[in-house]
Amino acid sequence: MATASANPLVKTLLERYRKMTLDEMLRVIGERQPRRHLYDLVPSYPMRGGKGLRPGLCIGTCRAFGGDAASPLGSAVAIELFHNAFLVHDDVEDGSEFRRGLPTMHVEHGVAIAVNVGDAMNVLSIGPLMDNRDVLGPELAWKIIVEIEHMVRQSVEGQALELGWVRDNDCELTTDDYLRMTLKKTCWYTCIHPCRIGGIIGSRGEVNPDVFNRFGYYMGAAFQIQDDVLNLVGDVEKYGKEIGGDIREGKRTLMLIHLLRECRPAEKKRMRAFLATPREDRIDSDVAWIYELMAKYGSIEYARKTARHLAGAALHEFFIAYGSLPESDDKSFIHDIVFYMIEREL
Repeated sequence: MATASANPLVKTLLERYRKMTLDEMLRVIGERQPRRHLYDLVPSYPMRGGKGLRPGLCIGTCRAFGGDAASPLGSAVAIELFHNAFLVHDDVEDGSEFRRGLPTMHVEHGVAIAVNVGDAMNVLSIGPLMDNRDVLGPELAWKIIVEIEHMVRQSVEGQALELGWVRDNDCELTTDDYLRMTLKKTCWYTCIHPCRIGGIIGSRGEVNPDVFNRFGYYMGAAFQIQDDVLNLVGDVEKYGKEIGGDIREGKRTLMLIHLLRECRPAEKKRMRAFLATPREDRIDSDVAWIYELMAKYGSIEYARKTARHLAGAALHEFFIAYGSLPESDDKSFIHDIVFYMIEREL
């Protein structure tokens, strides 16, 4: 099969399923009031673009397992609403200034309104899950709710780990610590649960959803590491966020953890002092110095190599989870998304 960069199928289906989900999300929002300070802002992040990975995995897996595109649509909307609520709140927590090339919600509208918009997204996600009772029947609808509860809980637990490491200025973390945090914060809601939910719906509850866990973990971890790498080396116009913002925020990325382990004691002491400094007081020259150290000690290449290994493991798990299914565009699409994890530039 062709790689994602050479295969238009990945781009086509990602965009198709993203648009289907966005259209349904706008229908769910409807004409509610108040508009100016709430409901007009709810679609802001989703309409800025994005990859559409979560609805793509959910709908694509459902279709690969014999379902149609409409049956998982409400669940895909719920996942996307939870995802964008997480982004709005995450931007507030990190003090980020840009999201997808535009000012973050709290920069443009203030912290209070941004937090409330994120809360509204969480509330709105409940409606499509309730509607699943009529679309899927009560048994499958309940299974999806169980999946969503676990997805959201894992996400906030992973966020708690990352925020806690920054607050406590933890400089003794390992690669295993990072991967454990990424499993919770990223993998469950970006890859594992979208695949599980799509598989449950497409097979009408016949598939054991645990078959997707390792596939989604390896793919999600590769995705997150590549995202962290792009924060350092990506094109600012394509990436849509502050290049080097993760260093300024003190995020414990795989590169930073590797650097803290490999650098000399005097360098680590200076880094620890930088990371203990309030974000607003961190200066550009120190951010640049840490970036240079990452290049010096091979931290970025270490992260890239780790992402490639994880993507290879994901391909192995793909054949366990999807290998017995009939050949289809959606099966090929899911397979080639693995390449997209480590090749993407956006």
